[in-house]
Amino acid sequence: MVPTVKISAVQVLGLAALGVVMGSWLKRRIPLLDRLNIPVPIIGGMVYAIVALVCRDRFLNIDADVSLRDLLQTAFMTTIGLSARLELVRRGGARMVWLVGAASVGAVLQNLLGIAMAHGLGVDPRLGILTGAVSLAGGPATSLAFGPVFEKMGVAGATTVAFASATFGIAVAGLIGGYIGGWLIRRHNLKAPAFAAAAAPSPIDAGGSLTTTVIAIAISMGAGSLVSTGIQAYGVILPGYIGAMIVGAIIRNLDDRFRFARIAQADVDSAGRIALYLFIVMALVTLRLWELAHLALPMIVMLAVQVVFCCAMCVTLSFWVLGRNYEAAVGSAGFCGFMLGITANAVACMEELVEKYGPAPQAFLIVPIVGAFLIDFTNSLIITAFANWLK
Repeated sequence: MVPTVKISAVQVLGLAALGVVMGSWLKRRIPLLDRLNIPVPIIGGMVYAIVALVCRDRFLNIDADVSLRDLLQTAFMTTIGLSARLELVRRGGARMVWLVGAASVGAVLQNLLGIAMAHGLGVDPRLGILTGAVSLAGGPATSLAFGPVFEKMGVAGATTVAFASATFGIAVAGLIGGYIGGWLIRRHNLKAPAFAAAAAPSPIDAGGSLTTTVIAIAISMGAGSLVSTGIQAYGVILPGYIGAMIVGAIIRNLDDRFRFARIAQADVDSAGRIALYLFIVMALVTLRLWELAHLALPMIVMLAVQVVFCCAMCVTLSFWVLGRNYEAAVGSAGFCGFMLGITANAVACMEELVEKYGPAPQAFLIVPIVGAFLIDFTNSLIITAFANWLK
C-alpha cells in the first residue's frame, strides 16, 4: 500500500516560495535554461511536478491543498484588471481588437485541425474539439466546464481527456513560449522602444503604497466574486476570476479620475509578480502529469500537431497583427502562453523576455486582457458552435 502525504495550504505556499528560489538557482547553474528563456517559476514548478510523477503509486502519493493556488490566481488576475487603465486601453485598442480576432481564428483552426486529425486517426471527431480549443485555448477551467457537456453528448471520459490535454498544454506552453519570443527578437534583430526603456513612473502614480494596493486587490476579489456569481447565474461559462478583473478595472479607472486611493502601478506590478510566481509553482506542484496516461496514442499525436500549429501561428499571425516589432515578439510569446496553456504562462514568458531584452508595456496590457478575459467569451461561443455542429 503506497502511503499518501497530505500537504496543507500553508505548506504548499512554503513549497511554492522554495520553488521560485530553486528555479532561479537552476537557471543560473544551467545556461541552456536561460537560452531557452524558460521562466524561473516554470523551472522550479516542473521539478516538483516531475518528482510527484516519479513518486506516484511507487513510493508515495501527494495530496496537496489547492485553496491558496486558486486564491493567488484570482489575485494575479485582479492585478491585470487594476492595470487596465482607459488611457492605455485606448492606446492599444486597435491591436487588442486584432489580437482578439487572431486568438478567435486560432481557436477555430485548433478545432478544425483537431477534427481533421481525429477523422484521420479513426477516433470520435469531437475529441478533436476537446484536444483543441476546449483544452488549449480554453485551459483547465474551460475543460472542467465543457467536459461534462461533451459527456452528455456521448463522449466517454471527455472531462478526463480535456483536463489531461490542458495539463499537457500548460507544461509545453511554459517551456516554449519564451523561446518563441526570443527567437523572433533575434531573427528580426528587434530592440525595445527607447521611450519604454527610459520611461519614468507617471506622476499619476505618485502617493500610493503597497498596503493600499493590497487592500484594493482584496476589495476587488471580494466584490468580484459576487459579479462572477451573477454572470454564472445567466448560464455564461467563464473562469471565476473574471468578476475580480472587472471590479479591479473599475476601481483603477475611478481612482485615476478621483484619486481617492492613489494606486501606484509599480505596486500593482510588484503584487502581481509575487502572486504570479507563487501561483505558477503551486499550479505545477499540483499538476497531475500522470493524467496524461489517460491520453491514448491518437490524442498524443493530435496534441503534438497542435503544438506545432500554435508555434506557426505565433511566428506569423500573432506577430503580424501585433505590428512585427519588439512588442509584437514579446506579445507572440504571450500568445503561445494562453493559446496552449493559461494566462499565467503568457505573462511569465513575457516577464522572462523583458527582463533580458527590455520593457514591452503594450504587450503587457494587451496580451493578459485578451488571454484572461476576451478570448474566454469568444471561445465559449466557438466551442458551443462546434459541439452543436458535431452533435
